[in-house]
Amino acid sequence: MDGAEGPIVTTRSGKVQGIWQGSTAMFRGIPYAEEPTGPLRFARPVHREPWDGVFDATEFGPTPMHAKTGEPIIPELSVPGSDILNVNVWTPSLDPEAKLPVIVWIHGGGFISGSPASPWYDGRAFARDGVVLVTISYRLGFRGFGWIEGAVPNRGVLDWICALEWVNGHIDAFGGDPDKVTIAGQSAGGGAVLTLLGTPGAAGLFSAGYAMSSAVADPSVEAARERSAYLAKLTGVDNNVTGFSKLSEAKLLEMQPRITQPAPPHMLREVSQLLRDGLMIGPVADGTIVPTTTVESVSHGPNAKVPLVLGSTEGELVGMFGSNLVLEHVPRRLTLRALGASAVAADRWLDTPMAIGQESTIELLERYASDSVFHIWIPRVAAARAEADAGPTWSYRFTWRSEDPPYSGHCIDIPFVFDRLDAPGVAGVAGDDPPQALADSVHGALVKFAIDGTPGWEADDAGTGPSHIFDVPERESPGAYSTARALMS
Repeated sequence: MDGAEGPIVTTRSGKVQGIWQGSTAMFRGIPYAEEPTGPLRFARPVHREPWDGVFDATEFGPTPMHAKTGEPIIPELSVPGSDILNVNVWTPSLDPEAKLPVIVWIHGGGFISGSPASPWYDGRAFARDGVVLVTISYRLGFRGFGWIEGAVPNRGVLDWICALEWVNGHIDAFGGDPDKVTIAGQSAGGGAVLTLLGTPGAAGLFSAGYAMSSAVADPSVEAARERSAYLAKLTGVDNNVTGFSKLSEAKLLEMQPRITQPAPPHMLREVSQLLRDGLMIGPVADGTIVPTTTVESVSHGPNAKVPLVLGSTEGELVGMFGSNLVLEHVPRRLTLRALGASAVAADRWLDTPMAIGQESTIELLERYASDSVFHIWIPRVAAARAEADAGPTWSYRFTWRSEDPPYSGHCIDIPFVFDRLDAPGVAGVAGDDPPQALADSVHGALVKFAIDGTPGWEADDAGTGPSHIFDVPERESPGAYSTARALMS
């Protein structure tokens, strides 16, 4: 239907016109909240007032400005403008009675970068398979997650909730079922999924969660306050909402890396800080919006009963240590202790078959870093949910790698889950000829989960597996996260 007059739907906020992509109707940049500018810059999102006429949803809406953090793995389409709280929708049906399952995708980027308009997040494959796909834009960095005295905390979390409320009230106009919403995300987006399981404001707004390579922040209120005070000192403003409101967005972005990015992790001291503190900005357990920590959220939170799938890639932090040949000559136990591992955890981890069989110290440390930052959350979350009798949990591990690059790194699974192996930039993580059959399986697991609440393999038993291994061939493994479990106290 390319070239046909764009589809028009009537929502509770007004009429919206999109475009046809084959048999998929796509609507871009639909605002779900008022522009977060002026008095709303550091405030709760305010639901968008209805509009007259037909809203033009044929182009992506504005995306949040963010500081440059090096060359991104995922292409990030940046659209200028201040009306950044918007959603994009792909649907195969405009029948309000279609009642199709819905996936709401929360993009990653360490809570400081990323874009919902990336070509990697194209939702046509989901629409092809009978699922409505929604991507959301939310406030990033200090604007979304910085602790500001006199301002509401966790503004980015409130944006996620506001977007989910929009889905609940509008998605039927796009053929979706508001009672069958799966929240999904990768990296910071995966962390968002885990956070929302414990967020009272999101209760009843989704029925399942799918968390990929979850990046967890969990900074304390004290740490968040200290970073804000430091940023206020650096910029010469009062440490409150009045002071920070005087800073332009450009100035805030210029100074923000001083509190959101650790030093480049080339030496053990800097890596140890990263492994200890994790992401330096993100959702804060303020006691109200986000009542508690991630583990408590997923196990005892108001939404903990929903089914959850979580997993990671094999080599999440490949390349972290560069080619530091000096480390090859440092005793391994001493190196792990320098990275913050307790004596017991270091010995237990080094006694795993993987560690014993690893000849390269650099590769061993990359595996340890991946276990500490990403992999550990899979058995930790699964075990906590089992102990609390929360909802069912499934785990997976994506281990397939191409010949060039020869590793299964962070973000490699995104083109597979979206069935977008032909998207720009995919060759940089998955080589020139990634297997379509594997994409069918990875994508199909999320589609099946959105439709019937199960991904197609056996549930995880309290963090011990079995985990589904996405590779060629695929298989089940009870020990996929055994080295990460060795780090659990």
